[in-house]
Amino acid sequence: MKYTFDAVLMDPFFPCGQILAEHLSIPSVYLVRGLPCSLDFHATLCPNPPSYIPRFFTRYTDRMGFLQRVVNVIVSLSNSLTCSLFYSPYDILIKEFLQKEATLLEILSHASIWLMKYDFVFEYPRPVMPNMVLIGGISCTQEKPLSKVTIPSGFIFPSLALPNIFLWHRNFTPAFSCLCIKILLLLDSSDRSSSPSFI
Repeated sequence: MKYTFDAVLMDPFFPCGQILAEHLSIPSVYLVRGLPCSLDFHATLCPNPPSYIPRFFTRYTDRMGFLQRVVNVIVSLSNSLTCSLFYSPYDILIKEFLQKEATLLEILSHASIWLMKYDFVFEYPRPVMPNMVLIGGISCTQEKPLSKVTIPSGFIFPSLALPNIFLWHRNFTPAFSCLCIKILLLLDSSDRSSSPSFI
């Protein structure tokens, strides 16, 4: 049986899903809070001066004194070094799997939509691009059951972040059982016998 997929929905912290989307030539949708080393800023070409925009884990706001700005710049430089070491294996993977020269930043910049788990009500304002949608308050509302909808093709959910199949059943099965779609779930798990029929 041959399946076609409309998009890849992923958290790009581990960029395997984006590499797969590039390989299949389909759009990708990111569901992300933020990426290390401000990769989300760089991939979307958002302005990100360390003298004005606080770095993650510094707990600074957008109103910083001179010393805080200096610390922010130092943290920014150390983050860049750490990320270059952490993400360097993916450049090799991109070259081998896609058979072309491309950097991780270039691959991440091909996302169609960035669903940012971020909201200016909760945090400081920051620049965003037109394909970035702020959904920061999405987890603050009371959940409602999904209605039945029909989608002709399917979606790919490459998720190495799910440690076992139990999390899949508890969190996602009720939601996706309402959708008439086929899902390709990439899990590193030997227990696939209890997976729902739509996977």
